[in-house]
Amino acid sequence: MNKSPFPRNGLVLAVFAGLWLCGNPVRAQETALPELGSSAGEMITPAQEAQYGGYTLHQLRQMNYVLDDPLLDSWLQTMGHRLGANSDNPRQPYTFFLLRDRQINAFATLGGYIGTNAGLILTAKTEDEVAGVLSHEISHVTQKHVIRSVERAKKDQIPIMLAALGMIVAAQSAGGSGNSADNATAAAMMSAQALMIQRQIDYTRSNESEADRIGIQTLYRAGYNPDALADFFARMESVTRANAGGYTAPDYLRSHPMSATRISEARDRAHKMRQNRANLDGAGTSTPSNPLLPEFAQLPGTPQATSSSDFVWAKERLRVLSAASPGAAIIEYRRGIDGFESKPTDAHQYGLALAYIANRQGNDADALLTELGKKHPDHLWIAIARAQAAQAAKKPIQAETRFEQLVAKYPDNRAVVLAYADFLLELDNAEKALRAQELLRRIGGDGEDFVYQRLLARAYELSGNTLRAAETYAEVAFLNGRVDDAISQLSNLLKNDDLDYYQRARVEARIAEFMPISLELKRQGIKPEEQGG
Repeated sequence: MNKSPFPRNGLVLAVFAGLWLCGNPVRAQETALPELGSSAGEMITPAQEAQYGGYTLHQLRQMNYVLDDPLLDSWLQTMGHRLGANSDNPRQPYTFFLLRDRQINAFATLGGYIGTNAGLILTAKTEDEVAGVLSHEISHVTQKHVIRSVERAKKDQIPIMLAALGMIVAAQSAGGSGNSADNATAAAMMSAQALMIQRQIDYTRSNESEADRIGIQTLYRAGYNPDALADFFARMESVTRANAGGYTAPDYLRSHPMSATRISEARDRAHKMRQNRANLDGAGTSTPSNPLLPEFAQLPGTPQATSSSDFVWAKERLRVLSAASPGAAIIEYRRGIDGFESKPTDAHQYGLALAYIANRQGNDADALLTELGKKHPDHLWIAIARAQAAQAAKKPIQAETRFEQLVAKYPDNRAVVLAYADFLLELDNAEKALRAQELLRRIGGDGEDFVYQRLLARAYELSGNTLRAAETYAEVAFLNGRVDDAISQLSNLLKNDDLDYYQRARVEARIAEFMPISLELKRQGIKPEEQGG
């Protein structure tokens, strides 16, 4: 199974997610944001929440926990935003991201940032079950549970950033990653650990029922099966029974304890919602749909219980990307997933092909994907994989032909463009790098798009645009949780006399934004070397 260095202690992730950024983040204009509960009585603003959540994601990425994959990101974001649009606060912005760890877990942090472990999706039997867990986490955001936990931690005067990061590094070492935490850092966080644990227990006991209730409503309004959350809970409860002999329970069970009562209440809520809907329909009062809105944004009416057809493909893609190695993924498929040895599904064949691609066995992958392409001629995920199979087989002309056909058919598709740009840059050729730049500029990318920024930086570098390459590599460092590295790169860039007025102004502005963040990390006790190199 997966040898990921992600912490095995479920509480570590829950505490980190809910409490890590209760220490004050920073703005470009000030040294630090107001303390929660400060004498000035200023409360955290939505913009500050978003900043906290964003930098949490950066730090997790720096620790190699985040799984950045355009196809999976698109699938998860589509599902998540469908739920968010039907939540109690549809105006709340959400960012959904994946973590490569195979422990069963999910969490919400400040700013509507919601993380989901690969293990949770691999355990789920349907997309509705994944949506059920996400709707539960969305409810922790809409009901302000995360904010309340942060406020309680501030009252305890806990140096949350230092403690939580220290716990993650310590757990990472315990998980067998081979990296050891600094002894002083680990010692500094130990005195706060017990109190943080109790706070997380209090958070769980007081808020889980409310998140269940609101989450099931969100799930139902979004058109998913409202029983799905109870179905997932029941599976987790069976894991609890199986682990009664002392084995380690999944992370999700520690931060979301199961019981027969909780499962029964979840099923009862789902039943009542269906019954109420049936009564309204019988009375002729069903809510009409709005033809101008997408399905996920429709007002509550008779839910259309449809899930994405991409779930089974996403699950197998995630199985490969979360495996310890491509070879381990191949072995996993050969041994059989869910007992499919005698009759593998098309999705399983797709997963095996991806494992072959990652293992540079392009011809083996292409043989599988060619057959799948005949059965699913318009399936984008298979088409991208076929181009990547040619790439892995070292057939650049065939790969480029397939990618060109894809961009002609899907000119603005992010996954297609990023996959093609990655191939072009692998050729290590200035002309191909210029083509990659053209494609990347076509789709654009916001400042938080890590994969886009990384590819764009390399494209600038290979095409000889060293100034823009240096600027973009600094953005990559920032998104990777290395703010001091980003400042250093930009400061060195300012010494270059070839910078024009506009680029110099842009670089100076970014340094001004990054400096307060660096100062805040140091104030919290996070040393620059602990952020990685």
